[in-house]
Amino acid sequence: MDKCYRTIVHSSIMNDTNVLSTEQTAPPELLGRLITELDRLTPEVRKAATFVLENPNEVGVSSMREIAVAADVKPNTLVRMARVLGFEGYEDFREPFRDEIRRGTASFPDRARWLQSLSQSGRLGSLYADMVDSALRNIEETFAGIDETALKSAAEAIWASRQTFVLGVGVNNSNAGNFTYLASTGMEQFHRIPRPGSTAIDDLARADSRDVLIAMTCKPYRSEVVQAVRIAREQGLTVVGISDSPASPVVVGSQHSFVVAADTPQFFPSSVSTIALLETLLSFVIATADSKIVRRVEKFHQRRHELGIYWNEEAG
Repeated sequence: MDKCYRTIVHSSIMNDTNVLSTEQTAPPELLGRLITELDRLTPEVRKAATFVLENPNEVGVSSMREIAVAADVKPNTLVRMARVLGFEGYEDFREPFRDEIRRGTASFPDRARWLQSLSQSGRLGSLYADMVDSALRNIEETFAGIDETALKSAAEAIWASRQTFVLGVGVNNSNAGNFTYLASTGMEQFHRIPRPGSTAIDDLARADSRDVLIAMTCKPYRSEVVQAVRIAREQGLTVVGISDSPASPVVVGSQHSFVVAADTPQFFPSSVSTIALLETLLSFVIATADSKIVRRVEKFHQRRHELGIYWNEEAG
């Protein structure tokens, strides 16, 4: 019985339609506890608990008053239900449900309603909603314009390369560094450029058709990145261009190109979709590679454990 909530039929408060939910859209441990307590609850509290079990999506996006009306109970009944489970009040009970939405386990319509509820909580709540909305939208728009064939093709070129240079300056310098760091745990041919005390052009001086350059820049485009891409093409490198426009100089003419959405309510371009794309691209490289990658990663982390780089809680 403790797993029955995974396939509960629930009624939507918004449109009063029945939907079969096979997604886990609420904290499983909390719902399991609620099911365990169900037979011991008073009729009114059981009524509220049943509504929560059948409509977990609603808890994180609707107010206590809205839930009470939909469940046909008094708001105080929801408070009593929360206290049965050890919470001080209903808002404490509600927070784990909101966490599930933040982590992305709820559907996009429910996220939209969550954003609306945030925007109604004052100036900073509105800013928070705008930032979250732009991050979700950027990722959605980015991956809507990319297919697995393009990622697979780029990944195969990277895996087959003698060396892969990863170029990003400004905010993209840290993005390039993170990608290179993660790749280096299992592969040896990755280099973040520009290296300290050098320039990207100098770092590419001995590169040729056996090598790959991953270059990223968004508006306003950094001239050193554009220039490095031009020189890389002249030297025969395979270029993977990442930018925020199909007309970007690092995208046009590149063998592999990816356009990322970088809109934000703030003065700085968003890196959320760039990071997500790089993580996905790296996962494709690993999937393309042979099994020795797994052994290298295991050895890399085993060495770190042996050298005490990772904190050992048992050792203290």
